Amino acid sequence: MLTEKQRREFKQQLKDRYYDVREEIRLELLRSDNEHFIDLAGLVHDPEEESVADLLVDIDLALVDMHVEQIRDIDAALIRLAEGIYDVCLDCGKEIVVERLQAYPTAKRCTRCQTAYERSHMGHENHTM
Repeated sequence: MLTEKQRREFKQQLKDRYYDVREEIRLELLRSDNEHFIDLAGLVHDPEEESVADLLVDIDLALVDMHVEQIRDIDAALIRLAEGIYDVCLDCGKEIVVERLQAYPTAKRCTRCQTAYERSHMGHENHTM
């Protein structure tokens, strides 16, 4: 079980990461806004350059999607922390060791269950720790 001090430290760490990711999203959207696809497409002269422009837009969107997923994971971890189940594995109900939470503060599974989850979902979707 986590001590009250550890709970406070994890809460602060999660909140700090939440604000950092929000700022990364904001900056990415501002940067993306400055590089509209139309602007990129206006500079292309052939289908190959248009493909590069499409790829750049897709990469920008993928980065924003990744950041949004991080925000969701942080929110879920903060909820688990408030409910007193932050260090409880969602799959087996056993304790998630503090070293794992220190390495991955948004971890929702113990190492054994996360490994099993990744094996069973390999190639199906993004893995979250």
